[in-house]
Formats: sequence, structure tokens, C-alpha cells
Amino acid sequence: MNNAYFDFAEPKNEPVLNYAPGSAERKALQKALAEMKSQQRDIPMYINGEEVRSGNKKEIRPPHETGHLLGHFHASTEAHVHDAIDAALNARESWAATSWEHRASIFMKAAELLATKYRYRMNAATMLGQSKNAYQAEIDSACELIDFLRFNVHFLSQIYKQQPISPQGMDNRMEYRPLEGFVLAVTPFNFTAIGGNLPTAPAMCGNVCVWKPANTQIYSASVFMEILIEAGLPKGVINLIYPSGPVGGEICYAHPYFAGVHFTGSTGVFQGMWKSIGNNIARYKSYPRIVGETGGKDFVFVHPSANVDAVVAGLARGAFEYQGQKCSAASRAYLPANLADEIKTKLVAELKTMKMGPVDDFTNFINAVIDEKAFDSIAKYISNVEQSNGAAKILCGGKCDKSKGYFIEPTVIDTVDPSYVTMCEEIFGPVLTIYTYDADNWIQELDVLDNTSPYALTGAIFAQDRHAIEFMTKALVNSAGNFYINDKPTGAVVGQQPFGGARASGTNDKAGSVLNLYRWLSPRTIKETYVSPVDYRYPFHQAD
Repeated sequence: MNNAYFDFAEPKNEPVLNYAPGSAERKALQKALAEMKSQQRDIPMYINGEEVRSGNKKEIRPPHETGHLLGHFHASTEAHVHDAIDAALNARESWAATSWEHRASIFMKAAELLATKYRYRMNAATMLGQSKNAYQAEIDSACELIDFLRFNVHFLSQIYKQQPISPQGMDNRMEYRPLEGFVLAVTPFNFTAIGGNLPTAPAMCGNVCVWKPANTQIYSASVFMEILIEAGLPKGVINLIYPSGPVGGEICYAHPYFAGVHFTGSTGVFQGMWKSIGNNIARYKSYPRIVGETGGKDFVFVHPSANVDAVVAGLARGAFEYQGQKCSAASRAYLPANLADEIKTKLVAELKTMKMGPVDDFTNFINAVIDEKAFDSIAKYISNVEQSNGAAKILCGGKCDKSKGYFIEPTVIDTVDPSYVTMCEEIFGPVLTIYTYDADNWIQELDVLDNTSPYALTGAIFAQDRHAIEFMTKALVNSAGNFYINDKPTGAVVGQQPFGGARASGTNDKAGSVLNLYRWLSPRTIKETYVSPVDYRYPFHQAD
């Protein structure tokens, strides 16, 4: 019997542990790292709540230590994709009918398990599988994922309470149904939290999901699936599979009960998805929801009044934390001539203090890029600087070595051309390009910035002049979905800075806010009249 209104209060953001020398959390994390490195995990798919192994095993090796084998995952076939869809659709009716407080409790329990029992195992998996240092793993695979789970429960609770007005004599109410079909979640390598949020946000709303993570994130994704199962997630609600992108997409997009896709990844892949969905539009039971966060070419614009040390710190962290492999990472910077030399000198000095190496040495700030394909692509941008005919030069870094892991030094390119290739194209690595402009022409330079890239994900401005801050905020209104004033363009926190961008950067449905959850709901309005009319005539029909 459901005879009460259940409320889930606004949570507090999960505190970030600092892993200082001698701390309990540092020792616990080091122990988890050692334990996971000592094992070779055999990672199955999870279909209908069961472990499924194809026998087609693929190696998982740390990007920073390619000589070490962490284990294998079982690659999926076309049959596994069909099985996952069938399992989801078979679970749909009972999951949609599950009372909200019981659905919510599963994800709240998952958050609590992650915050306590599984915290160090999840962080260690992210560090080893995705080459994140201890702090980057903590803010991602622990804190942000916990926040996604708790805040989304709260946001959905708020949505369910939103009801239309009911004049006397009638009752108007709104139901928020799940979508009619299954949702495909396609998740990236760079954030374990995104990997967890993309299937769970629709699932909270009563949807069933097929989850395809990037191969380079399967190691940590499987740990999160273990947590969901322990938290009591019913069979078939989320099905974790590992097909190739084209195979999984072709089958899902052709299915009549494909109800939506929740995606984070490259712009090209997302545009291909959209085209495939459009080509199949007549097949579907209902129009699919297409939600995607894609690429970025994120900027830092420095006004002539800026604080130099704040700019240097913002560039050092914003461009090079997690090797620049964040959709929000600072990738291009515009420096005024009056400050440029001092900023560049101090930034180069800072970068020379950054240690690079494996994740289990906690003194390393820089670790490896995700795989050989990424390494080769980034290294090519760096090596091409020599053929730029004077348009660009390497200011700092530039060395690349994949003999033991995929290591690329934090690299700063100095260019005299605001349209130089590394100012325009997404690199997704530890490469920052700097362009120096005439300080007197800062207003005109905003137009150059706004029209250089097709993306509009994040951006930052640094200034002490309040009039300039207001002017730039208005002038760059469409250039970034997350806009930062006197701060780096990375580090959005759930509940504080809802994340997403427009233009070529995605649909801007703002993960970490109530807006994203609306996309996974299909409202139904119900009107009940207490005393029904018994005559079609209105009073005005009567004769005088």
C-alpha cells in the first residue's frame, strides 16, 4: 500500500578525500591498487542480471604500464546485443510499475555502497584502467558518481511533485511515465562517473537500458555493475555489453522499441548516430530521445586586467589535469600582449615541476593517455609543429614515449596564427596552444574566439575589470554551455554547475541537473471531472 508522499531531500556533495601522506584513505587506496594489480580479472557481460561470457577475450592493460595484464573482458556478438534488448524489454513492465520510493532506494543504496565499501576499489579500477591519479579518480569515480546518484534521486522527486492546477469540480494530475521501449547508453573512457550516470539516469525514471561502455572503461564499468547488483537492481533493467560501436548501433537503431540514446563521445560518432536514427524513424513505436554531449575546443580568454598568477594556475590545471583528456579541458588560450611574456614564463616554470609516470606513484601529476591510437594522434599534432613554416613553435614539453606506457609531456604550443590547426581542432590530450593578441584590441579578439571553433562546451575568462567581465560574458553568450569567470574551465560539480554545451558540443541537456531527467520521461495528463455534464447545451443557447 502506498499511502504517503515520499520525499528525497537535497543532498550535500560528497566530500573529496585528499589522500595526504599517512592518511587512512591513502593507505586504503594503495592496498586496493596492489590487490587489483595482483589479480587478472575475467570480466563478463551482464545480461538479465546474469554473468555472460562469450569466450572471445580481449586484454586490458594499464595505459601507463602496458607490460602488465589486468585481465580480460568478453567481447559481445550480435546475438548478445539482441539478448540485452530482449532482457530489457522483458523487465520493462515490472520496473515501470515499481513504486518510486523502491526504485529510488536502489540507487541511494548504490551511492552508499560506493561511498563506503567500494570507494577504494572503484578508484583503484579507474586509476589502473584509465590512468588517473588518485585525486582525479577520487573526484570522478567516487564523488561525482555518488553525487549523480543522490542528486538525480532528489531531482526526480521534485519532478514527480510538479502538478497542474485543479479548479473546483475537477482533479488534474500529471503522470511521468518512462519511455515506451529501451534506452541505449553509450559511455566514454574518460569519466567513470559519466559511465555510471548515462544508464542510471534513465533507469531511475523507470526506463530499461542497454549499456555499451568504451572498451577502455570496461574495467571500472564492471565494478559499478557489481555495485548496482548488490544494491538490488532487478534483472534486465541495465544490461552491460561490449560490442563494437557499429554492431551495437546498427541493431539498436533498427529496433522498433528503440526509445532513446544517452551518449557522451565524439562529435562524428554522435552525428552518425543521429543520421542512423533519422533513416530508421518510420520503424519506431515513438520518436526517440537523442541526448548527447560531444567534443570541445575549450578556451581561456585573458583580459589585459587579469591576475597573472590566477591565469597560470588556471591553465596548468585546466589544460593538463588528467592529461587534457577532459571534454572541458583548456585547449586554446588568448593572452594579451601586456601580460603574455610573464604568463608564459611562469607557466613553463610550473610545467617543468610536473612529474610524469604511473598512477601508483602518488607524486606523479601526469599519467598516460588512454591508448596507442590516442597517443599517435596527439603525437602527430605535436610533430607537425615543425612543418608549420613559423606559424607555431613548441614552448614547452613535446616529448612522446610509448615504450612502457603512452606518455606525452604536457606541451604548450605558441602560435602567431589564431586559426592554426591546434587552435581549431579537438586534440584531447595534454596540449595547450597559446595565441598573443594586441591588448588594445581585446573586444575584436572575442569575435575571433567565438568563430574559431564549431564547439561550444566550456570556456573561461580572466579579468579584474568588472565592466570587461560583464561585456565578455554577454559577447560570448553562445560560445560555451559552461562559462567560468576567473577559474579554469574544468571541474563542474553535480548540483552546482550543470554540465553541457551546444553547437557541435551536443544537445546541452545538462547532466547533473533536473533538465536531463525530463528527457527520460513521457508525461501523461489526467483530468477527472467529479460531476459530469448531462446536457450538451450551454446557457448562452437559451432564448431571451
